[in-house]
Amino acid sequence: MGFYDVFNGDADGLCALHQLRLVEPRDATPVTGTKRDIALVRRVPVQPGDRITVCDISLETNAPAVIAALDAGAAFEWFDHHRVGNVPPHPALVLHHDPSPAVCTSAIVDRHLGGVHRAWAVVGAFGDNLDETAAALARTLDLDATSVAALKRLGECLNYNAYGDSVDELLVHPVELLRRMNGFARPADFAAAEPVFAQIDRAMQDDIVCAHALAPIDADAAVACFELPDAAWSRRVSGAFANRLARANPRRAHAVLTPSGGAFTVSIRAPIAHPRGADRVAVLFENGGGREAAAGINGLPAADVPRLLKELRRAFRPEG
Repeated sequence: MGFYDVFNGDADGLCALHQLRLVEPRDATPVTGTKRDIALVRRVPVQPGDRITVCDISLETNAPAVIAALDAGAAFEWFDHHRVGNVPPHPALVLHHDPSPAVCTSAIVDRHLGGVHRAWAVVGAFGDNLDETAAALARTLDLDATSVAALKRLGECLNYNAYGDSVDELLVHPVELLRRMNGFARPADFAAAEPVFAQIDRAMQDDIVCAHALAPIDADAAVACFELPDAAWSRRVSGAFANRLARANPRRAHAVLTPSGGAFTVSIRAPIAHPRGADRVAVLFENGGGREAAAGINGLPAADVPRLLKELRRAFRPEG
């Protein structure tokens, strides 16, 4: 029997799993990758009796591998807020799922654990661009404004670090980040003790400045679309840039296109004022998916960009 921890390499996946392992330490094999690398269950060399914990990964995307693993005698405990799809119920699949737009996986784990490591859930929620959710959780901890701002910056940095075409483009491998987080019950202690946090923060600030210098390729009151240059820094900053655009214009939907392998990787953000519909646009395209407030498309051909803009405007046009 083996143990595996399968998790998204972004802030939400890291903080969700870290909360679980603070409560229940386990010598498990980590399986992760970049933000968009989510078909991860197929990488687990499943044997009968294996126990697999999954955090912040779409069950729908992993459905064939999950069904095969269950048939082989593995058991899953799954925490997530993305699309579930049509995986049939199974006694060895324990699913903690909430697709509500204001819920992230870190918040689901926080709920499951009774808030025992809530500060890390705050970090995860901020990293997932759920500022109101993070602030509501933080209020229960009686933190001052400076402390909350520090948790927000940490969440943004952990999230920024997960974006890239491959783990080679990331500043720090998510497995290494998880290892460095190990044992830190307080996020503030981790940020103060680990020089890697300052390294990621400096790089994120530099990349954000470059991104904000760009003008949209298409914009109106309902939708704005930006195209980043073909560079590693663009791929690293694409998610953080999309999140900042969404917060700066909460009534507008946004799409950020980043060149990747002759096509585009697309980050879609629904308007924060009405955080629904991003996933419904993404799944209209091959390799698209996500959640209602934020979604993405991998490998979008340049010829499909006009169609993407059309579908974005169809989904997010003002009512009335």
